[in-house]
Amino acid sequence: MKSKLVLWGSNAQDEKCLIAVSLRAADNKVDIWTFPESVATEDFYQQMMKEWRDGEGFELPDPKTHLERDLSVTDSLLPDDLKVERTDVVMRAQTEWQFVVLSSKLHDAYETQLSELKERVGKLEAFDQPTWDNLKEFWDKVQEQVRERNLFRDHADRLRAHTNELFGQMKTLRSKLDEEFEKLSKEASNKFFTALGEVERKMESGARVPVLFDELKKLQSMFRESKTLTREHRNKVWEKLDGTFKAVKEKRFGSKSGDGGGGSMLQGTQRRYDGLLSAIDKMEQSIRRDRNDLDFQNHKINTTEGQLEAQLRQAKLKMIEERINSKEDKLNEMNTTKIELEKRLASLKEKEARRAAQEAVKEKIVVEMKAAAEAREDVSEKLDKAAEEISTAKPKAKAAPKAEAPKKDESILGAVGTMMGESLEDVIDTVKAVASVIGDKIEDAIDELKEDIAEATAPEAETEASVAETPSTEAEAAVETVAAETTEAAPTETAAPVKSEEEE
Repeated sequence: MKSKLVLWGSNAQDEKCLIAVSLRAADNKVDIWTFPESVATEDFYQQMMKEWRDGEGFELPDPKTHLERDLSVTDSLLPDDLKVERTDVVMRAQTEWQFVVLSSKLHDAYETQLSELKERVGKLEAFDQPTWDNLKEFWDKVQEQVRERNLFRDHADRLRAHTNELFGQMKTLRSKLDEEFEKLSKEASNKFFTALGEVERKMESGARVPVLFDELKKLQSMFRESKTLTREHRNKVWEKLDGTFKAVKEKRFGSKSGDGGGGSMLQGTQRRYDGLLSAIDKMEQSIRRDRNDLDFQNHKINTTEGQLEAQLRQAKLKMIEERINSKEDKLNEMNTTKIELEKRLASLKEKEARRAAQEAVKEKIVVEMKAAAEAREDVSEKLDKAAEEISTAKPKAKAAPKAEAPKKDESILGAVGTMMGESLEDVIDTVKAVASVIGDKIEDAIDELKEDIAEATAPEAETEASVAETPSTEAEAAVETVAAETTEAAPTETAAPVKSEEEE
């Protein structure tokens, strides 16, 4: 963009003249020279176009007249008594020069800010992150203006050179800080590893799990609050801490404590909650830094002298405020999520407690069922023995010879009596024992068994009665009584269904 014009015109006396116009952007003024026709030859015009307009150091000859005017948006670039042939060139130059002046003022404002940063960097004895952030922010603004072509190339180049020099000084300070920070980080990580190793040693020696959990929680809190760990050391310590937590949990809850179900969901939600707390802390720190920067800019804007600088700082304040508002909105969302996660954690912990209680009840039921099954097996053996005795006793009753009725009755009663004496008492005791173990179901099964045996022995009773022409009433009653009682000695075929019903 040219800052000089050479064009033909005429003066107040309507005499032809050569007009030369030059911009002084720093002063927001223009210098105007006129040359009379006696000097302004065609050769002189070409010399002015090549050597003065496009170059430097060309000395304007005499005779000439000089006029100084302020550059204005409303007033004409040339005085009223000067007329030019190319008015469009004058109008375009006036518009462009307004931009040149504003761009120069913007450059000067950036130079002022750069001087302040240079002064701050010069006073530093160690690396300072806020100063680095301010320097980076400054250069980001300069680059934005360069991209939008609001700064001329030579202005941008000067700002870049000075900014790079400050960045170099800051990097030197940061390298020293990094070396010291690396040393501190290594010492801090070694302390964490030592503490975690001690927890593992206690776990192997059989220490109480709740005590180990408390120690791990303290280490976790210290880890989160630690500011002296590099990213590499932080990742290694976190892996070790997480692994130790899992090992202790496995020791407390068993190897299935993290397999699916509510346990894994609880752990995943807890990890998300812990990560959210860390993110909230970082966001709050970022907002505090922005507010400190806002206070600094408010202080500077109250002490600034130039109007343009004040406008620039006002724009910067607006930018910082918008950034703070955006971060606060994000922080509010994060706090809302935090409340939701806290509710979810409480619910999952309650479900986990109920699940653990149910597992304990299940284990107790399994033990009781195993004991009941063993008891039923013992009862089944006794029932089998009683059934065998009953089946042995019945053929003896049938084998009575066709003789006198009283002898047959006595034979039957004798067999029954023998059976009763040897086994009926044991059978009844056994049935009572079964009833005490498996409840009323065995009684129902025995009632059904009575009916089956009564039906099976009915023809035999008729046959035996027909042999005795006049059976004794007492003998019949005794036989019926014995048959009913022996029916209670359930055969093994009935014991199996009773067992399966209890197991169901």
